[in-house]
Amino acid sequence: MDMKISSAAADTSHGGVGRLALLAMATAGGIAVANIYYNQPMLGLIEAEFQHQTATGLIPTATQLGYALGLFLLLPLGDLVHRRPLIIGQFVLLAVTLLLAALAPTAWLLVAASFLVGTASTVAQQIVPFAASLAAPEKRGATIGTVMAGVLSGILFSRTLSGFVGQHAGWREMFWIGVPMALIAAAMMFLTLPHHRPASRMRYHTAMRSLVHLWKHQPSLRTATLVQAALFASFTAFWTILALYLQGPSFDLGADVAGLFGIVGAVGIFAAPLAGKVADRRGPGFVVWMGAVLAAVAWIVFGLWSSLAALVIGVIILDFGIQSALVANQHIIYAIDPEARSRLNTIFMTGMFLGGAFGSAAATAAWGYGAWAAVSALGVVFALVAIGIKFVAHHRSTTVGKTR
Repeated sequence: MDMKISSAAADTSHGGVGRLALLAMATAGGIAVANIYYNQPMLGLIEAEFQHQTATGLIPTATQLGYALGLFLLLPLGDLVHRRPLIIGQFVLLAVTLLLAALAPTAWLLVAASFLVGTASTVAQQIVPFAASLAAPEKRGATIGTVMAGVLSGILFSRTLSGFVGQHAGWREMFWIGVPMALIAAAMMFLTLPHHRPASRMRYHTAMRSLVHLWKHQPSLRTATLVQAALFASFTAFWTILALYLQGPSFDLGADVAGLFGIVGAVGIFAAPLAGKVADRRGPGFVVWMGAVLAAVAWIVFGLWSSLAALVIGVIILDFGIQSALVANQHIIYAIDPEARSRLNTIFMTGMFLGGAFGSAAATAAWGYGAWAAVSALGVVFALVAIGIKFVAHHRSTTVGKTR
């Protein structure tokens, strides 16, 4: 039965990816990546349980760092082994790490468990290059956009779910719910993913060494990675501090309301397939520029207009901009070398989530220093850094083209 379903999923047409497999990949990717954001709306609740344990402030950063390390160490395996059993096994591992988080008796152990959850959640980024490998070249952007729409749904609705569950049942219950969700995703991948031969026969240590070569000799990879790292830093800065901001005297709102902003930001989900199609037609560079500018505009709205309306408008603009740039940058890197897509994604996503971890840590420090005004200023700076990197890279490529 497994072989029949896999074949059906592979043979139906959607840019070379079966509709059933594509839907399952999008759904599973969303389930996986959601786990690294569950803690953000619940941070105030976790702090209330672990009073006087300063380690609770490290939980979002630990999760992002775990994700970055998992991307760096695990993603290259996608080029070297059969992705299907790799993806299924990683979902099972994710269920185990969520169990550890649900049972954590101290803040420091929750930090450690959060690090492991982040590491295992990188299975989402095994799925994206797999979809890109199965897609026809002329539909690669649209295929990536569809899968990324599922991933982005997980990112945004995870906060809504965890905020509601945390407020009405408790933060531990959210991690308990995550365990069967991870196992369900494993079952979906078992039933729908096609068998696919590894893209390369190189050994793991050789693949890891090749990361340095790719970074040195692929300027478009460097630019895409640095731009997305800066943009993701601005993204995580907002979501790390939002719950604390809403719980403050200006609003006096709970974790469930912070989670509802995930639904507001769901507008950004539509950016993924749209950005993929625009990238196919007009080129991904245009979409990256647009996304970076929108991120800067969002933070200006946050900083100059202190109200719930400003947060609603700003989060729509921010999510739309960040997700559009993400899909376009992935379109750029996946076109570099078909045999190295997982390793290219390793560099890109590791850099992006290191930026995210830095954004979380910097936002926490900015919040302590100057509250929301300081966080808003920080977010604008991150967006401007992304614009600056893209401008310098564009200027250099134009100069090189003229000299030739």
